[in-house]
Amino acid sequence: MKTSVYPPKPVPGDRIAVISPSSGLPGILPLPYELGLRRLRADFGLEPVEYPATRRMGSTPQERADDIHAAFADPTIKAVMASIGGDDQITVLPLLDRELIRAHPKPFFGTSDNTNLLMLLHNLGIVGYHGACLMTEIGRPYALHPMTADSVRAALFTSGPYELRAPERFGDSGRDWADPETFRVEPDSEPADGWIWHRPERVVEGRSWGGNIEILSWLLMADREIDRDPAAYDGGVLFLETSEELPAAEEVFYILRSMGERGLLARFPALLMGRAKAWSFDKPNGPEAKRRYVVEQREAVLRALAAYAPQTMAVFDVDLGHTDPQVVIPYGGTVRVDGPARRITVTY
Repeated sequence: MKTSVYPPKPVPGDRIAVISPSSGLPGILPLPYELGLRRLRADFGLEPVEYPATRRMGSTPQERADDIHAAFADPTIKAVMASIGGDDQITVLPLLDRELIRAHPKPFFGTSDNTNLLMLLHNLGIVGYHGACLMTEIGRPYALHPMTADSVRAALFTSGPYELRAPERFGDSGRDWADPETFRVEPDSEPADGWIWHRPERVVEGRSWGGNIEILSWLLMADREIDRDPAAYDGGVLFLETSEELPAAEEVFYILRSMGERGLLARFPALLMGRAKAWSFDKPNGPEAKRRYVVEQREAVLRALAAYAPQTMAVFDVDLGHTDPQVVIPYGGTVRVDGPARRITVTY
């Protein structure tokens, strides 16, 4: 797998770009967005800088590309954070000036649809950070989750190893972001059972690659940002997560099967599978339906591994995606998965 370099880190007092490479939801749902801006200042000591399309729903791909260019080219901006995800960032990729971005490497934070930009940065040799969208994590109702805040702070300001921990509780449901009352109470949570390990007989250390599995499937279909030589991913740590769209277990299997048929899946000796989000406003599953969804997704992943990567070690229910709390995963950075010790360490 190609080597990526870690871009210089910001320090408190620096300016951080806040952009919307996908959806302009800050313009429609300002409460979590404004709260996120306040917390960047108060909790992290950073000065957020907005761009023309940050609060604009329906902005064109070119307008969003222009914001990305401006954020990376400005020497006073020391990090870049996405406001939220979306579903069409793939249309922005062809418009990006790769040499401009390569010449001005900066830490970029985002999840979900931001898998697009994270993968582009990886292909430019720049480590990105899968985690910490402004509205979802930094603008979390009531208070920052302590585990999220600790991971984000470490990824933003420090370099070196950071050991992930499994939470005692997690949240999987939400309330209306348009209602001020949502932000006056702690989000609901439920007990977490810890990570589930599959084939934990060895230690794997490698560069991370992956992201949101639905976005990854679109990139595969469009033949964008994916190396055509599967050997380019040899020895890496694959990490995957699913979104609030709640893709069916069979769909997850089909995507992994396609990766297997392409020769990709077996290249990764370790897989970190994010805790499956099992509730959404469109599908407000109860406890039994949520449990069934999670089990069926895990079985689908194991079925794909059995067929295409039987030696791959896997860890399920890592809080790296559409989860609360959420840990930041360096994209293209070093991840160590110690099966015998049941430990996961990332390098920020």
